[in-house]
Amino acid sequence: MELRSLRYFVAVAEELHFGRAAARLHMTQPPLSRAIRQLEADLGAVLLHRSSAGVSLTPAGSLLYDEARAVLERAGELRTRVSAAAGAATLTVGVLADSAERAGITRAAAFRDRHPDVTVRVREADFSDPTAGLRSGLADVALTRAPFDETGLSLRVLQSDPVGVVLRTDDPLACRDRLRLGDLADRQWFRLPDGTDPVWRAYWNPVTPQHDGPVVRTVHECLQAVLWNGTIGLTALNHTVPAGVTVVPLADMAPSRLVVAWRTRDANPLVRSFVRTVTSAAG
Repeated sequence: MELRSLRYFVAVAEELHFGRAAARLHMTQPPLSRAIRQLEADLGAVLLHRSSAGVSLTPAGSLLYDEARAVLERAGELRTRVSAAAGAATLTVGVLADSAERAGITRAAAFRDRHPDVTVRVREADFSDPTAGLRSGLADVALTRAPFDETGLSLRVLQSDPVGVVLRTDDPLACRDRLRLGDLADRQWFRLPDGTDPVWRAYWNPVTPQHDGPVVRTVHECLQAVLWNGTIGLTALNHTVPAGVTVVPLADMAPSRLVVAWRTRDANPLVRSFVRTVTSAAG
């Protein structure tokens, strides 16, 4: 039984759909189906109930799923320890805005406990790169906020946060309990740099402003644009803002997803271990 076969099976068991599992594994569906049938033949057991709506696990499949996850995790830890034993291991974590703080000290502590000999380097990105260095190769893994172009990347959601509009406290709308994007159509919005990921831009600049605001690259620049110019923009409701600024919830904005992201084809065992650790640990 190969680890690759177990990875294929875990993907199908979690997606409960061959098409989605194949997309997640970046392969076509026919070889995935063949691999699962070969695994069933090797084990002498039916692992999945197949139907036009998708698949479901048989009792044997449920047992294998639990055991396979444990085996794959153990294999990943073994690779990490061997890699660390071969020399000083380092991991570069790209972060964006408040992503590292929102990920929580519990997750950081869990990774340190699992890999005490690994040096973690933190690289802070600006709004022009929501992948926080993954696209450019400057980071091995990223703690950032979706949505952005996910081509070639894999994501796991750590938490979803409601979004609000950032206003100066003397703004006439600052006293409202809740706003909608239509209430902000005539306001000056801060802008993201040219060349910014269009998916990212469409989320954080959801209104086509009648008046162009200043270009901002960091959270600090955003807040200063609000304070000095009365410019508006969006932020997660749990983001701490300074005196003179308030955040009013938006009723028609999808939540902002805090995610851990990595290059799908990256075989670095430290990256895989980081992802497993931060997704399983409480924030």
